[in-house]
Amino acid sequence: MSELMRKIPVTIVTGFLGSGKTTLLRHILREANGLRIAVIVNEFGELGIDGEILKGCGIGCDEGDSEGGNGSEGQLYELANGCLCCTVQEEFFPVMEALVERRAQIDHVLIETSGLALPKPLVQAFNWPSIRNSFTVDAVVTMVDGPAAASGQFAADPNAVDAQRRADPNLDHESPLHELFEDQLSAADLVVLNKTDLIGEAEQAAVEALIREELPPHVKILRAQGGQLALPALLGLAAASEATIDQRPDHHGSSNDPDHHHHDDFDSVVVTGAPATREAAIAALGALVERHTIYRAKGFAALPGAPMRLVIQGVGRRFDSYFDRRWREDEMRDEMGHQARTSRFVLIGEDLDQAVLQAAFDAALASVTAEATGR
Repeated sequence: MSELMRKIPVTIVTGFLGSGKTTLLRHILREANGLRIAVIVNEFGELGIDGEILKGCGIGCDEGDSEGGNGSEGQLYELANGCLCCTVQEEFFPVMEALVERRAQIDHVLIETSGLALPKPLVQAFNWPSIRNSFTVDAVVTMVDGPAAASGQFAADPNAVDAQRRADPNLDHESPLHELFEDQLSAADLVVLNKTDLIGEAEQAAVEALIREELPPHVKILRAQGGQLALPALLGLAAASEATIDQRPDHHGSSNDPDHHHHDDFDSVVVTGAPATREAAIAALGALVERHTIYRAKGFAALPGAPMRLVIQGVGRRFDSYFDRRWREDEMRDEMGHQARTSRFVLIGEDLDQAVLQAAFDAALASVTAEATGR
């Protein structure tokens, strides 16, 4: 089949905040073994944290030249391994059109949705005339955070056990997380139960039973740690999801707008600061989570004397961190040559006020510092 006739397979990776979508993409890119992959990262929030993490994944995504010239969103980056990557917030079709122009260089497309995105409208978009002749949805892969699901975070009432919710068919679905979780599962062709190393066998089985209630029998559930799965299990599923997506139920209607996101129920704010240590940054963020409805925290910390950038990600009260790369010179100094590195974190949740959270973050950092120094 000629390059012009071949439909390029697209894998859409969806899942709630912190489920491991970016980690899965990094794994696929590392194991690509010559497969030419185009990656689209659809972000949420004012700080492009997911795209930055992906570009720092060690495969050269931040080493190539960009197209588009002016640094605007939607530009394509050449990866060192022959792949492409692109960060896009709202404009979906222009990016897909750009990929059509370069179809001879592409074997597969990966799309990471925002953690708050509804996958169904995105899949429906592949039925649009300008897209359907060039692309097909190979599969929708839904990532599930095992520990979060086991703790009941996605239940209708996050403070009640899921069994209680199931026992009462009249219970209102008040939690936007619960409805979003079900919609992400209803669109799935494959579910990856991730972070299984953090929960026991009984909890894994309980979460699988919870997930199975929302899935057709043919949809597989695979267990993973850090998104580590063999590529044949993830790519080449040939589900052609766009042909059946209209038959799948969802809580939010069947909008055909791929740029429609379930953002109305969530806020995203950015806080900045100068934590002295990793522990101080995590403790201060933890203090915010304790007092505010924050589902996800993620960002970069610039620690004194540390040449490496520290990535900090949190889901609920659980945080993890790692150094991903060295700070670039242009990130370390401002135009006057002064030290300019700043720790920045996106907080995603409900009823969030930036000024209130910034003041609380400053106070928490000051408190942690005072305790550490004995003042």
